[in-house]
Amino acid sequence: MAKGVEWALHTLLNLDMIGGGPVGSGQLAEAHGLSASYLNKQLQLLARAGLVVSVPGPRGGFRLARPLEAITLLDVVEAIEGGTQLFQCTEIRCCGRIGELSPPPTGACAVNAAMRRAEQAWRQALAGQSLADIRAELDRTPMVRQIVRSALN
Repeated sequence: MAKGVEWALHTLLNLDMIGGGPVGSGQLAEAHGLSASYLNKQLQLLARAGLVVSVPGPRGGFRLARPLEAITLLDVVEAIEGGTQLFQCTEIRCCGRIGELSPPPTGACAVNAAMRRAEQAWRQALAGQSLADIRAELDRTPMVRQIVRSALN
């Protein structure tokens, strides 16, 4: 999974912690010592997915498009990574010496089926956890919000 998912998750949480006003991508990147151009690409993907809104103008930037309760980990992963399947079966069972010696397959690849089940379980787990759940964990450390606000001001 690309670093962009981690950057996106922290950025969405930071936008919530500062109270909803728009924040520039450079300011968000600087708060974590990230590349502003790369973070901006992630923000554009989040905007396309409807997770953030871009606010134009000199005091513009990005703000959350919906509350954290309505944003799941799967929403963020799919916004950054896309919705394509992670495992791509290339039918290796039909290749090389084994493929030559084996009869043509008549059913689904067992490896592919197992990987699909695992990915489905992973996606269900991501869909079952909202950013509000993570925010609740962060709120157990009282200084987190204060640190984020200080870093973004």
